[in-house]
Amino acid sequence: MSRLVFDFNNAMAQRVSHGFEITSNDEAMLKKAHSAMKAKEMGFRSLPTGQEEILDDIIAAASDIAERFNNFVVLGIGGSALGPIAVHRALDTGHSGMNFIVEDNVDPERLKRTFDGLDLKKTMFNVVTKSGKTSETMAQMMTVAGMLKKAGLKLTDHMIATTDKQNGNLALIAKKEGLKTFVLPDSVGGRFSELSPVGLLPAAVCGHNIRSMLEGAAHMDEVCSRKDKNPAAMFALLHVMGMKKGMNLSVMMPYADSLKYISDWYAQLWAESLGKKVDLNGNVVFVGPTPIKTLGVTDQHSQVQLYVEGPFDKIVTFLKVDKFRNDLEIPAAFEYVDDIAFLGGKTFGQLLKAEQSATEYALVAANRPNITITLSEVDEFSVGALLYFFEMATAYAGEMMGINTFDQPGVEEGKLATFALMGKSGFEEKKLQMDALPKRKEKWIMQ
Repeated sequence: MSRLVFDFNNAMAQRVSHGFEITSNDEAMLKKAHSAMKAKEMGFRSLPTGQEEILDDIIAAASDIAERFNNFVVLGIGGSALGPIAVHRALDTGHSGMNFIVEDNVDPERLKRTFDGLDLKKTMFNVVTKSGKTSETMAQMMTVAGMLKKAGLKLTDHMIATTDKQNGNLALIAKKEGLKTFVLPDSVGGRFSELSPVGLLPAAVCGHNIRSMLEGAAHMDEVCSRKDKNPAAMFALLHVMGMKKGMNLSVMMPYADSLKYISDWYAQLWAESLGKKVDLNGNVVFVGPTPIKTLGVTDQHSQVQLYVEGPFDKIVTFLKVDKFRNDLEIPAAFEYVDDIAFLGGKTFGQLLKAEQSATEYALVAANRPNITITLSEVDEFSVGALLYFFEMATAYAGEMMGINTFDQPGVEEGKLATFALMGKSGFEEKKLQMDALPKRKEKWIMQ
């Protein structure tokens, strides 16, 4: 069984001078958050063990898709896209035979290039949006529907919907058109949805063991429900303490290409959940840690200089892997060059681990707090556990900050403005508000 190890030694003041000392007040906050988490119903917590009746349906649909199609295209954005991308990148070994594509933007050049390159007869589209009001996803769906009609192909043969059980535009369309539909539970928001059909169907289509993913999440639910030695609660506490010390930046730095897009997924989870204007009492607080996504070793050569010698405003989290699925030996060559001869006979896995340890040491030597999360290996169990760990940590952080972790009012204003600009009926007043903004000054525009 794959395990996840959480090591926060390098975040403590005994090891780095700008680290933390946990006081009785901090312990009280931790205890209060734990009690609140036990009492609160959170939809994502039902996912590891509450989906047995639909897993067979997902697996059967995935098997049929894998047998009949070469391309599986997810039309979605936000959590509907970032989760499937992160899991596929983590688990893909290049042998599934499925060309997996996620269209999470509306750049016309990219869309045309993608759609022009598809054999529609061999393509299944999965439209993912809970409300069916997401302009980007619905515009993509409309385009695909037009393409399929033009090609003389049935929508029901080439499109699956993942949406609300009965409410919303996509649910209406799916019922009207007779589309195969998977349900996103009412209580699960998009950024917490990867362990629901939103992420399980794409993972299963690509040949990944979704039962093992859920087993990893269930294991992590037990670990992160403990009163003591609770890694998710401690991850949250350290970041909340860090914000009080001006450490408002949370750097996620995986040392494995397979985990690169975990950082992207984490960035949405952390930012959209914890960046809030008001607290639960309606007080204006303007809080939230800013996530930064990086990749080791790539960003040792682009960002670590700032982390080691810049402001004391960051907590760095390393993701590392004990056992790689493949490794490659560096052959002995150019022995006459002393500066590189030492690499001969070593492996790239050894080099990558040494690079991570060296960066960790550099941060400690500079008294910069950092945390290390180690996966014994990257497999379905460990990936499910890792995703769930961060979801629990986010929920704990929201409790400690006294905010609503599960809403996103700041996102809505942009959606409404998009509706107004695109001429949606009922948004005329919003368009007038936008037009009433102060006019741009020519002197502040340069060419």
